Amino acid sequence: MNQAYEVNFDGLVGPTHNYSGLSYGNTASLHNQNLPSNPRAAALQGLEKMKMLHDLGIKQGVFPPHERPHLPTLRVLGFTESEDRLGEAVFKTSPEIFFNCFSAAAMWTANAATVSPSVDSSDKHVHFTPANLCSKFHRSFEHHTTQKILKTIFSNPIYFIHHDALPSNSYFSDEGAANHTRFCNGYGNPGIQLFVYGKSSFHPTIIQPLKFPARQADEASYAIARLHKLYPKHTVFAQQSPEAIDAGVFHNDVISVGNQHLFFYHEDAFFRTEEVIQDLQKKVRDICLQDLFLIKVPKKRISLAQAVKSYLFNSQIVTLEDQTMTILAPQECQMTPEVELFLRELSQEPQNPINSIRYLDLNQSMQNGGGPACLRLRIVLTEQELAETHPHVLFTETLYQNLSKWIQKHYRDRLTPHELVDPTLIQETRQALDELTQILQLGSIYSFQQN
Repeated sequence: MNQAYEVNFDGLVGPTHNYSGLSYGNTASLHNQNLPSNPRAAALQGLEKMKMLHDLGIKQGVFPPHERPHLPTLRVLGFTESEDRLGEAVFKTSPEIFFNCFSAAAMWTANAATVSPSVDSSDKHVHFTPANLCSKFHRSFEHHTTQKILKTIFSNPIYFIHHDALPSNSYFSDEGAANHTRFCNGYGNPGIQLFVYGKSSFHPTIIQPLKFPARQADEASYAIARLHKLYPKHTVFAQQSPEAIDAGVFHNDVISVGNQHLFFYHEDAFFRTEEVIQDLQKKVRDICLQDLFLIKVPKKRISLAQAVKSYLFNSQIVTLEDQTMTILAPQECQMTPEVELFLRELSQEPQNPINSIRYLDLNQSMQNGGGPACLRLRIVLTEQELAETHPHVLFTETLYQNLSKWIQKHYRDRLTPHELVDPTLIQETRQALDELTQILQLGSIYSFQQN
């Protein structure tokens, strides 16, 4: 087996973390709209998650927050006021634009991009495509900054290829790695990549959800597979269950999660789930030379509503140094009796690769509809590719201490959506982000640093 690692790049929660309920289809986001948030606690909770993974021996990276409010978008939309008056002017003119441009949703790096490892690509490069996220305005302008960050962290063209985001329209609506899973028998060996979509722009006859909109277009998934030079026999394309979308499963990582040769999924995750599983099983067996270990959760045990409420499938499954697996679940799973019992029974099955459960307090993120898996972008890197990665974003005890101090220094411990209008907030966030780029040695990645 070729030596390679799955590196988790977690998004640091930004200073404007708030609950303005922008994500229609995300039930947690809608339910907690206008509640006070705690940006400091949110950032520290995410940082503790990173430290836990690092302490478990998992390679861990840090992805910086985006600049918010996003002044370039506000200027393009015709707001020319001075920065000390800008927030109030935008809020009075259009509260909707105001809240969208202050969103800290870029913290969920599972939506940042889709990444394919070099072993899977015919040109033997690591491929990156930032997600256009055009289904939601508050996320649709993220891809410019995401690409700049990715190009800074993975800068060597001998190893890394960066693609532009797909055309920003509904025909190629792309939500990133939240709808993408890779299966393998070892991270350095060829894998099978599963792309999940909810709609087809050019073939609208497929069954659509009735309540909430589908976000990922199959045209986007196929385009990324072509850009990344993936072998057709090494890919599977599956339609998300319309029923699941209407239950609040806005991304596939809210109803299934995979790691290496293990797939943990709800029986209603896909349209014609059994056909999807059969296709996956065959390809994993043929290409990875290993049987897929399947953990199907029956709806009689856990309903779609319980899965969404607990975010069971947004747990993170990782392989430890002894080759056993552990599941990092949000503490909401522990507080849902049916889910807690299922996980406890699962970890006690001797043939199951998952033999331990760790519950995480990510309450601040969860209240906005993002659990452990939402916060991380998985990037498979060989030893040489890892050596070519920008070293100052890779997690160490020193970086942990520095980021803890930075968060305590710059983040507020209370913020309501309406308090975003405070004119001092722009300067606070700029000062924080400018200092962060120095800690991570990323150079000038934000628009305000270009002036």
